[in-house]
Amino acid sequence: MADKNMKVFENVPGPYFVDTECIACELCVDGAPNHFKMVDNKDNMPHACVFKQPENDEEKENCEDAMGACPVDAIGDNG
Repeated sequence: MADKNMKVFENVPGPYFVDTECIACELCVDGAPNHFKMVDNKDNMPHACVFKQPENDEEKENCEDAMGACPVDAIGDNG
C-alpha cells in the first residue's frame, strides 16, 4: 500500500498520489494518461506523479484502475 508520508513532491494536491516506491513502469501513465505522467530529473530516479486529480466518476475510475495495475502499490488514495 502506498504511504502518504512518502509522496513524491511532484504530485498535485488531492487524494491520489504516487509515493517513492514507484519503479517507473509507466502502467499508470498508459492507463490514465490524463492524470499520471513520468518525471525524470537530475535529483531523483524516474518515477510517475499525479499531475491532475480526477474531477468526475469516470476519471476516478481511471485512477482506481491505474492504482490496481501498479505492480509495487506505489499509488495511493487519501480520499
